[in-house]
Amino acid sequence: MKLIDYVKEEIKVIRDRDAAIHSDLEVFLYPSFHAILWHRAAHWLYAHKCFLSARLISQLSAHFTGIEIHPGAKIGKGLFIDHGHGVVIGETAILGDNVTLYQGVTLGGTGKEHGKRHPTIGNNVMISAGAKVLGSFTVGDNSKIGAGSVVLHEVPPNSTVVGVPGRVVKRDNVRIPQEDLDQVNLPDPVLNDIRALQEKNRELQERVEALEKKNQ
Repeated sequence: MKLIDYVKEEIKVIRDRDAAIHSDLEVFLYPSFHAILWHRAAHWLYAHKCFLSARLISQLSAHFTGIEIHPGAKIGKGLFIDHGHGVVIGETAILGDNVTLYQGVTLGGTGKEHGKRHPTIGNNVMISAGAKVLGSFTVGDNSKIGAGSVVLHEVPPNSTVVGVPGRVVKRDNVRIPQEDLDQVNLPDPVLNDIRALQEKNRELQERVEALEKKNQ
C-alpha cells in the first residue's frame, strides 16, 4: 500500500471512531496518526533486516508521540489508538484489523518467554485504558478488555474481560460493532460477588432471628 493510501485509511479510521474530531486536518495533530505511519516505515525496515534504522525510527516516534511500538510488531488495518500516551506494543505482538487501544495499554511479555513473547490480538478488539495484556496468547475476535485489567491467559472470541487478574465475565457470541466503544458499562464481578454475599448474610440473619423468636 502506498503512503497516500495509508494516510487516507488513517484519516477515515480516526474520523469514524473519535467523536471529538471536526475535520480531516485535525487528524494530522493526533499522536496515533503519526505513530502508526512511522511504524509502517519502521516495520518495513525491520522486515528487511535494517534493525538499527528501524529502531531509530520507532524510538523517535515514541519520543514525539508517547506511543511505543516495536518495529517488529505486526499491525493490521484500522488500528486506532485514542489518547495514546503510555501505549506499549511489544516486538512479537500481532494485531488484527479494526483494533482500538486506549491510553496506557501494554501489549507485553512476562519476561519468562522466548520467541513469540507478546499477545496476538484478534479483529474488532477493544482494549480499554490502562489494561495490560501480558504473554504469548490470543485475545479472540470481537472481545473487550475492561479498563485497568491485567490479562494473563487466552481470551475466547466475543468475550468481555475485567479484573486483576482478568477473567471472562461475558461471552454471548455476538459481534461487538466498532461503534461500541463504551468502557464504562462493563460487568463488575467483584460487585456481583459482594451483592451475593450480602443477600446470603441477610437470609442467615432472618433465619437466626426466626430461631431466636421460636425459642423464646
